[in-house]
Amino acid sequence: MEKPARKNSIRGIAKTRHMFLALAIHPFSVQSFNPPKMHLKISILLIALLGVACNSAPQQSQPSIVGTWELISATSTENDSTFSTFNPNLRMIKIINPTHFAFFNHDLKQGKDSASAMFSGGGGKYTLVDSAYTEHLEYFNDRQWENNTFHFVVTIENDTLTQKGVEKLEKLGIDRIIVEKYKRVQQ
Repeated sequence: MEKPARKNSIRGIAKTRHMFLALAIHPFSVQSFNPPKMHLKISILLIALLGVACNSAPQQSQPSIVGTWELISATSTENDSTFSTFNPNLRMIKIINPTHFAFFNHDLKQGKDSASAMFSGGGGKYTLVDSAYTEHLEYFNDRQWENNTFHFVVTIENDTLTQKGVEKLEKLGIDRIIVEKYKRVQQ
């Protein structure tokens, strides 16, 4: 006699637990409580949510500024006069990681003396908010440029980065608008 009572109490506990779950999911469905139907409804709901998530259009993001870039053109505007500052006998690269930038410029003819050998380099931290790119130059071989901040606007189209802004150093008498174009260096 005790076995049937125990069986009934286990069934009662299971039914109560299922009813509690049903109340948590849909409090108005207690009268028509049916665990197999509830599982079917939950399955259909999950499949629908998964379908919506998979069909959502991917967000279009801006191309990343992070990478290695080679200078392909440069101009400077001073006193209403614009001229090219790009020298095809030099190679300049700019390396940008998520927090810092560095640039290196050297002669392509591997000059051996001070008249023909040329190297410059610098770097520091940067910030990028939308297209507002700000370099905080911490290191440079010409120490008078160190610890200065330069504000630019950057755009990236395909594999070309364009950087436009003002270089202003009152102590050196520099006040010019520069436009530099870089091509992404492929791995």
